[in-house]
Amino acid sequence: MTKQVYKITYPTGKIYIGKDSIGSYRYFGSPDIETVNADFLSLPDERRRDYTVRKQILWESDISTEEELTAMEIKMIREHRSNDPEIGYNRFPPLRNKEQ
Repeated sequence: MTKQVYKITYPTGKIYIGKDSIGSYRYFGSPDIETVNADFLSLPDERRRDYTVRKQILWESDISTEEELTAMEIKMIREHRSNDPEIGYNRFPPLRNKEQ
């Protein structure tokens, strides 16, 4: 099975980095729905009625372990700073500082 780390970009401009152990192209992760919904409320009505969510595969492997997959997900979260509430929806690992 192909393991993947992916980036979801929402119409709010914020991102979410996630992992998938089976390579399902339909899986879009599980960010905190209340946070995403609150951000959507700040969008204009027409934007909330017609929007696109983008999924990009950042990394994949057919041979990595679950531990390697998790390590790569955390690495990508830190690189993209998606755990910074101003940039993304990841809440783990906690943001250490603005520079990381």
